[in-house]
Amino acid sequence: METETATPWLNDIEQCAWRTHLEVNKLLTYQLEKDLQPFGLTMNDYEILVNLSEAEGLRLRMSDLATATLQSKSRLSHQITRMENANLVRRENCESDRRGLFAVLTEHGLETMKKVAPHHVASVRRHFIDLVPEGGLEGLREALGPVAQHLRGER
Repeated sequence: METETATPWLNDIEQCAWRTHLEVNKLLTYQLEKDLQPFGLTMNDYEILVNLSEAEGLRLRMSDLATATLQSKSRLSHQITRMENANLVRRENCESDRRGLFAVLTEHGLETMKKVAPHHVASVRRHFIDLVPEGGLEGLREALGPVAQHLRGER
């Protein structure tokens, strides 16, 4: 493929690595979503439940939750509305900032998290962890860590 600019095209190894990454990302996300369906959850739901379950007081400011889950505030608001309808979370006003809101994990949300987490971890193991050759996880972390750090800086 020729172009007027000096585009540094991907060589065969780079192209293969990139396309394998894309394929694994899509297939793994699809499978993990599929494995959450019997619980009536999406990956976004589960990620929100995880963040809230790990937060002090089982609550996070909506703006912090949007940042943690890489969602726009608008998209997160719609997501939280759906999760409120399922009694997984509730919103609470922030006393120190009248415009601020917290997303709070409900008792039902915490029970759901406790029920689903073992199944999700088993799915992650079955479809990812157990398939990476011994020693590969550390190499994977070392290889992808700088990419994640760079992309966090781009936000």
